[in-house]
Formats: sequence, structure tokens, C-alpha cells
Amino acid sequence: MSEIRVLSKEVSELIAAGEVIDRPASVIKELLENAIDAGATVITVEIKNGGRTYMRVTDNGKGIAPDDLPTAFLRHATSKISQKDDLDSIMTLGFRGEALASICAVAKVDVMTKRREDSYGTHYSIEGAVEKTSEQCGCPDGTTFVVRDIFYNVPARLKFLKKDTSEANHVADLVTKLTLSHPDVSFKLIRDNKAEIITAGDGKIYSAVYSVYGREFANSMIEVDYTWQGIHVYGYTVKPLSAKPNRKFQNFFVNSRFVKSKACASAIEEAYRNNIMVGKFPACVLYIDVPPNTIDVNVHPTKIEVRFSDERLIHEAVYFAVKNCLMEKDEPNELKLENRRNFTDHELYDFPPEDKSVQLEFVVEEETLPDADKVLQEITSQPVPKPVQSQSVPEPLVSKEIPLPEPPVPKPYQPKITKVENIPIDEEDRKSGEDLFLASLEEPVPQPVPKKPEKITVEEINKALQEMPLPEAPAEEEKNDSFHFINDRSFIRSVVQEVKKEPEKPKPVVIGELFKTYVVAQVGDEMLLMDKHAAHERYIFEKIKGDISELETQMLLEPVMVMLSYEEFDALAANVDKLERLGFEVEPDVAPTVAVKGVPIILGDLENPTDIITELARNFIQCRNDPQLEIFDDLYHSIACKAAIKANDNNSTIELQALLNAVYGNENIRYCPHGRPVLITLSKKDIEKQFRRLV
Repeated sequence: MSEIRVLSKEVSELIAAGEVIDRPASVIKELLENAIDAGATVITVEIKNGGRTYMRVTDNGKGIAPDDLPTAFLRHATSKISQKDDLDSIMTLGFRGEALASICAVAKVDVMTKRREDSYGTHYSIEGAVEKTSEQCGCPDGTTFVVRDIFYNVPARLKFLKKDTSEANHVADLVTKLTLSHPDVSFKLIRDNKAEIITAGDGKIYSAVYSVYGREFANSMIEVDYTWQGIHVYGYTVKPLSAKPNRKFQNFFVNSRFVKSKACASAIEEAYRNNIMVGKFPACVLYIDVPPNTIDVNVHPTKIEVRFSDERLIHEAVYFAVKNCLMEKDEPNELKLENRRNFTDHELYDFPPEDKSVQLEFVVEEETLPDADKVLQEITSQPVPKPVQSQSVPEPLVSKEIPLPEPPVPKPYQPKITKVENIPIDEEDRKSGEDLFLASLEEPVPQPVPKKPEKITVEEINKALQEMPLPEAPAEEEKNDSFHFINDRSFIRSVVQEVKKEPEKPKPVVIGELFKTYVVAQVGDEMLLMDKHAAHERYIFEKIKGDISELETQMLLEPVMVMLSYEEFDALAANVDKLERLGFEVEPDVAPTVAVKGVPIILGDLENPTDIITELARNFIQCRNDPQLEIFDDLYHSIACKAAIKANDNNSTIELQALLNAVYGNENIRYCPHGRPVLITLSKKDIEKQFRRLV
């Protein structure tokens, strides 16, 4: 029996479709390329549930003839090429003739198309490569593809699809690339009934970049336009100070086709060498026009990769174009120095600790008494009130004494004489009191001067306490018939002991700073060298780990929009709760942009949270395959590193002293979170040996 057999059409179609269609984004890619090749200037893409259940692509291209519709869904049926020589001059995006055949093999497809010269359009329906409907219909000029229930007949492939959000992000990323590759086409992406991407289609590259990546990204770009040995390189590249933390924003288009090229990537990074920070990568939107016969676009089923006949020439063209652009157009940026405070007042200055157990005592300063002569003059100048009948005054108010006024509270002293009316005063008593008051002023009573206490030693105090008689017991405890009461004070003798205080440990004192990076300090007979960035980073790291309340959120006046890659956006959107625990208030906006509404207070005056948000997203991406993995240490590292003072920062001596006080003697702060040492000590003895003071 023969073991080799020809596969059935159904199986072969599914196998072939698997090479081209692996997710909803693959369907959108093939349909968009066909729409662009058909001359469309306005294209609308709509997806629902990440494209799993519904995808629609509508264009205003030239349409498909009714007789050609059944043929278009056959494998290797295409209008792009007709003979082998055409492979050497391919300028269209599609040419293999496998797109529609692969799509209809794994999904349910409806097509409505109409040419401009036709009076009616055509509705064609096909499922699993089997035709269902073909009829006339009314529709606008162009073509509309509606694809439903992808992989409905391939359950094994269906279970490998990601979440709807992830699949939709792949579609959005694809539309982004095609938008940049064809700025003359107006694109519109509708995601779950919400418009996400809208471009003008005015043919300007800057407009396409602005529509896709936003204002901040577009303003950070500089224009490239250069020709090298027949190869034209043009577009935009980023300023060195605005470089990105990864290569997600490197876009290369060869003859208007988005490709991934190692030669182009290495060339642009070579051009930025020595002009960009370590760990940063250039972003670009570069278009490379080459003769069609110098590239091979038929090396990958999805046409994402191309092969150049001379990669060295492509490398040189990209390198010289970008390098020339940086040398001519990269102007110095005007920078604003941040006046950040890395420590609070209590950390900078040595305030005494608050003791809540001590009650506050309000001390009122003793008021200065007024001159006696003035008071006497005021008293004698008061007119004597006329006597009235005692029956008109209530009995408790009849008095021969002048009531004293109440003292004023927290006000400067002012003499106040209370006028008492309708009270009879004896004239003889008034005169006798006046004479007595004057006599007291003439002869002041001398106050005894306290003697200075003599110095008493501790031994004399102990001896005096031993010679003191014991206190007598209370009367009720003296005797009771045949026994004597003894209380717990009967054998107590107080002894004063001299407490010897331990010598205070010397405190480190900042002497200066070396290379604006290393703090030089002295403590006792030792010299300290402290890496200020490593020390502050570890200090913040331990502070965060020790008290999660330090990560309270500081809300921003206006949300900061941070643009990420779609993969990073997906990772942050799935971990919003973890970001809240870290003190970040982040809300996913229109992908791939997130709105940062709040940051941890410990970060201080953080004006641009882009770097730290990107760093957090990368940490989430690395740990997404193991949800049990504890990733908060890595996140703490990222927060501490971004919030810490940096080398070459201008820091005052007070700040450096506060940092040294917090680090010195702390056993938990020996190394920074990355493993670098924080402090290095050098003894006085070792220094003297180096200068040969000691042999």
C-alpha cells in the first residue's frame, strides 16, 4: 500500500493559510495592501473584540469586476504580475496571490465591490473556501471586505490567540506602519466603535508622524534628505537628547514597504555613536528608494523581510544620510535646570525629636509694673462720688474697698482704674490708705541673696543617707499584741550611684566632593568616600521597602501623556493595580498612549515620567510569563534609580551631609540595588604609611 498520498484541498488550504494568516492582524495586513495597490486614497479599518469576531476594511479604490471575484479567491491568482521577469521589478505591496485564498480558508468572508463605470455593485460571500453567495447589490465605489469568526474551523489555531486587547494592539501597530509608509492615503482605525487613528492623507510625512506618534515625538525629529550612489534616503530621525529606551520606534520603508533590516538598524546606531546616551536608541521614520532589481522581496511569506543585492551600500547610504543630518541640523537644545529637593527639612536639618508625652506649658513673661507715682496721681485725681442712699444699692455691693480690675490676658500691661459709682467712701480711710501706700514705697524690703551652693561629692551624699534615721512607722502599724508590722519601706536605703556616660561616637563630617560624584568625609581617624548616587538610590530603596506608605500618590495638575510601544502599553494596561500599589496613577488612553495622572511623592518634582513609566512596562513584560514571580524588587529598583540624585548633579553641602548621616552606620545600606559599594573607608594610619610618616 502506498504511503505517499496527495492531501485533500481542505487540508492543503489550511496548511497554506497557516503560513500567511496567524492572527487577525495578518488579515488586516493583506487586505490593506490590496487596497493600497488598488489606488485607494481613503481607507477605513474597523475591528471588534480584537478582530476575533469582526473585521472590516473599506476603500475607495478601483474595485473588482464581477467576473473576477470568484477567481480572486483562488490560490496564486493575482493581477500584480504575469511572467517571471515581473519579479525583478515589483513595486506593489502584494503579488503572491495567496492573501484572499488564505483568508477565506480560515474565516467567513463577505465582499461588496463596485467599479466606477458599473451601475451596480456585487456582493460575494465565501466560507472555508466554499462559495455561498454571489449577487448584485448597491454600494459605493471601491471595495469592502467583512471578515467574521477567524479560525472558526481551526480550533487548534484559535486557542493560540492572545487577549482581545493584545490582538487589537497588533492591528493598531500594523495600521501605524502602513500609515507612515503611505502618507498620501487617509487612514481611519475604529476599535470597538471608537475611532483610534485618523490621518489626513495630505502626502506630508510630518503629518503622518504627528498623527501616529503625537506632537512631542514629531517635534523631537529632524529632517533627513540625502542621496548616495543612486540610493535616496529621506524622512525624519530623532534628536540625540530625545532618544528612546528601545528600538520599537525605528521604522524603515524600502520602496514604500515596511521592512525589518539589520543593515539599516546597525547603520543608524553607528551614526549616533558618541552622540547618544548609553542604553538609549535612536527613533526614525526613514524611506529608502532603491532600484527594484537590487532587492528581493520574495524571501518571506508575509514580505516583512527583504534581501539587498549589496547590503554594504545600503548601510553606507543610511549611515551618511543620518550622520550628515545630525552634523548640519542638530542644534543645541535650551535646557532648564531642575531645582529639585531630594530631602525634606527634617532630613536636611537636625531637629530635636518630638515627644508627644510631654505636656505643653504656657509661660507668661512677668509684666513690668508701672511707675508708682503715676498710679498714685491717677488715683488721687479721681473725683469722689457723692453719697447716695444705701437703700438704692443692693446689700452685697456696699463696700469700702475699690474692686481690683481683672488682669488683661496676653496683652501689654495697661493700668486700669475701675470707676465705682454710687458707693460711699470714707474720706479718712482714703487718706490713711494713701499714707500707708507712700510709706511702703519709701522703705523697700531687702530681699535675701541666695548663697552659692557648695560642691558636694557623691560619697558625702551616700554617707549622709546612711546616717539618716529610718522613718517611723504609722501609729496604726506600731504594735498589735505580740507582733510588729513591717512594711515594704522598712529596709529601704537610698544610694546615689555615679552614672558613667559612654563617650559619644564621632559623627561623619563632609569635607568636600570629588568629581561631583564622590563625597569626601571624615569620621574620627578615618576618611570616607561615598558614591552619592549609589547611596541615595539604596536609601530610597530601603525607605520604600520599609514603609509602603512612602509611595503615596502626588496627583499632577495635568495628566502627562506617555507614548509607548503597543507591547509596553499592553503590559501596563494589565497591571494597573500593581502601579497603584507603587504610587502611580496611570490610565490607559488611546493605544499605545497612557495618561499619567499621579506619581509617588518620593519622586519629587518629576516633570517627565516617560523614562520611569517605560522602565516599569519593561519589567512587567519580562515577568508576564511567571505571574508568581515577585517583581516588586525590580520595580523598587527602577523607582529608586530614577528618583536618586545623579553623578554631576549640583548638591549643597547640607544635602550631602544629610545623605551621609542617613547612610553611615546603617547596616542595610552597604551596596546599591545594583550591587555597587556605597562607602569606602581609609584609615589615618594607612594614609600616614603612604606618606612615610609611619614605617
